[in-house]
Amino acid sequence: QVQLVESGGGLVQPGGSLRLSCAASGSIFSISVMGWYRQAPGKERELVASINSIRTTNYLDSVKGRFTISRDNRGNMVYLQMNSLKPEDTAVYYCNARGPRFDSWGQGTQVTVSS
Repeated sequence: QVQLVESGGGLVQPGGSLRLSCAASGSIFSISVMGWYRQAPGKERELVASINSIRTTNYLDSVKGRFTISRDNRGNMVYLQMNSLKPEDTAVYYCNARGPRFDSWGQGTQVTVSS
């Protein structure tokens, strides 16, 4: 199993930046894909960005060119750099890690984009 802890959320003005971090512990060498999801009030959870073990990335269309997902060499940290933030990016952001026998989630971190 893998445990995940997110950090880095907060309140930011439109056009600002935030960097989310997610620390994984446990069976980190079994992780095949790590990703960031978000869920806004009244909406379904959606995939924002993902990165696999060979560092192939995938992004939600609405964040392409603004958000960047990265993963450290050891594979136990994943980051989401968010630039040019918009009010519609406001949501709880969740870290996710998947492997052959698990699908783990963090507790979520609130991101609020507002003036």
